[in-house]
Amino acid sequence: MTPPVAYPGPAGSHTAAAAAALHPSERLVPVGGFRAVADAVVRADVAHGVLPIESSLAGAVAETHDLLYERSLSIVAETVLPIRHCLAATSSVDLDEIRVVRSHPSALEQCRDLLARLPHAVPIAAATTADAARLAAEDGDPSVAVIAGAEAVSLYGLTVLEENVGDSPAFTRFVSIAPYTHVSGDRAVARTAFTFVTDHRPGALHAAIEPFARARLDLVRLVSRPIPATPWSYRFDAVVAGHPLDTAVREALAELAAVTRSHRVLGVYEAAEVAR
Repeated sequence: MTPPVAYPGPAGSHTAAAAAALHPSERLVPVGGFRAVADAVVRADVAHGVLPIESSLAGAVAETHDLLYERSLSIVAETVLPIRHCLAATSSVDLDEIRVVRSHPSALEQCRDLLARLPHAVPIAAATTADAARLAAEDGDPSVAVIAGAEAVSLYGLTVLEENVGDSPAFTRFVSIAPYTHVSGDRAVARTAFTFVTDHRPGALHAAIEPFARARLDLVRLVSRPIPATPWSYRFDAVVAGHPLDTAVREALAELAAVTRSHRVLGVYEAAEVAR
């Protein structure tokens, strides 16, 4: 039997929808959380894992970036989905009766205007938006609301209090991860993800990324993340529009390697169209 594809469960999450979009003909299995997905990929219990990596409102998903780095995993595909959040509870209640709002941290960040209208409510993080919906259904307390997608709200029998509660139209980029990097696919729409660590000296970051500007290559993403083992040290995760076998990209990566302490390619994949 072909190994399945893992996503952070339970069913009904936005990541479940992304997994179905990225792997429409493969068996999908929910697992306990982001770390559980990465560990299942490392152990080869699954063929791929699917995780969110970037929100158009909240920015980079730090945990996914860190797991790619720590577990030496690679991105092999991406998709971008529109995110439409609902506020829901086990029964219809007035907003001023809500005392708790559960959701994934990224969803809470995407709904700050809503939370400002709930002065008596304490936001509590959940592993996924679907987990938040499941926990609310199990708890049965109508004063506990959730921010989740319509599929999770329906799956767990919750009542929609408000629809489209995000601060503005939101999209999330999801990635399929694997323990290898492949370089096949359409090079015309390729993206190359990589990570690097610079020395602590003036101009170190400029020296690392200047070759891409000189080659007129587009760095479509640049994220800084702390290195836990060395306080106040940071690595940079980046994505360049181009393929590592393209001459310009290959030469820019070689120049980056010469002026950084360490570097590694984090994946090669085709850029996703924005689904609306």
